Amino acid sequence: MTELLARFEKKEIRALSQIISLIENDAEEGVEILSRLYPKIGRAYRIGVTGAPGSGKSTLVERVATSFLKEGNSLGIVCVDPSSPFTGGAILGDRVRMSSLFLDERVYIRSMATRGSSGGLAFRTKEVCDVLDAFGKEIIIIETVGVGQVEIEIQKTAYTVIVVLVPESGDTIQTLKAGLLEIGDIFLINKSDREGADRLAQELATTLKMKENANWFSPVIKTCALTGEGILELCEAIKNHRRFMAENGLLEKKRREIIASEIKDLTEEKILAEIWGKEEIKKLLPIWVKEIEEGKTTPFVISEKIIKMWKDLMKR
Repeated sequence: MTELLARFEKKEIRALSQIISLIENDAEEGVEILSRLYPKIGRAYRIGVTGAPGSGKSTLVERVATSFLKEGNSLGIVCVDPSSPFTGGAILGDRVRMSSLFLDERVYIRSMATRGSSGGLAFRTKEVCDVLDAFGKEIIIIETVGVGQVEIEIQKTAYTVIVVLVPESGDTIQTLKAGLLEIGDIFLINKSDREGADRLAQELATTLKMKENANWFSPVIKTCALTGEGILELCEAIKNHRRFMAENGLLEKKRREIIASEIKDLTEEKILAEIWGKEEIKKLLPIWVKEIEEGKTTPFVISEKIIKMWKDLMKR
């Protein structure tokens, strides 16, 4: 591990990839490495891009990344792909679509599989971003799999959240109210050369005026990723939001929220692993399921029983 960290310190890409793989595979060594790297984390600006499949997120990310590269930034890009139902691996389509960035040594692209996790984020996305941060990447872009209204986990990782919509997708303000409308800092109407773009942009802008945030007004930007239209305006909006966050003390607040969320998630993960790892509980689970099916008890009663059993087992 010492040798791996030494190579990481020398900015070896192979070492970076190896550490990320350890973290993705939930190896103990990965956790120890993260702990050692933690003092170097917190300098990168993290941008989340979310939206429905086919909305052009990957092309937008490529355009935005190219713009930031021209300003001399070093970038990390994390693409969250749907998992293969058979292998659990990422489909890796985004890496193909972003092929123009691969030759630039200032860019590191990593595809991750959701592996059944909710909220459109892959297992360990936050930790992978931490490693890229410690490696010295100044801007990290997280492109998440579009899963509609439950796509809110991105706010636990990104400082600026960009929501991508397209005119023909059936996106309406009503479908956004449950989640994306609240978490979006910047809204894009991509493929804006298509019919319905102006109407969607107008409806969205009107609704956002009622959003409960007197300080930051989320802009609605029409883009066409294929032609590059609106990309400069988008990049300016990202910079403006970053500046707004920094000047109003919201960046530090957001960082604290992300850390608190990580503590909660890691604790819940460990507790659940402890509970379902107990042989006594594993043996009783099918019996409890049968009792529930027969109407002898309920999931609520069994849940309380499991918690009590776990507490008693922990005292032994």
